[in-house]
Amino acid sequence: MKKKSFETENHRGFTLLKVNIEKLDTQVSPQLKAEFLVICRAPVKKLVVDMSAVKSCDSSGLSALLVAERMMRELKGEVHLVVPNQDVRNLFRITQLDKVFSMHVSLEEVP
Repeated sequence: MKKKSFETENHRGFTLLKVNIEKLDTQVSPQLKAEFLVICRAPVKKLVVDMSAVKSCDSSGLSALLVAERMMRELKGEVHLVVPNQDVRNLFRITQLDKVFSMHVSLEEVP
């Protein structure tokens, strides 16, 4: 059985979106944006995007994440990213998106 690219779980206090793919690129970013649209229909105050499986990300992947950030800001909510991969973390630092997102190395770090 093929694993889903994205899985959503509701926890007490936050919604978790697990990204189960290695490349967050133009092939999957439209699907990711669609997931964010579905998630943000419900009253969500805290969205945690677990990118533990992600090994690379391009500009379209970053764009999809920015869509989530904008939607959550409009809902007066917050987005937390779990990004343990150092290369992906460096991409956020280089693009200065580490100043936009609350980033964590593990899910346990998320407040």
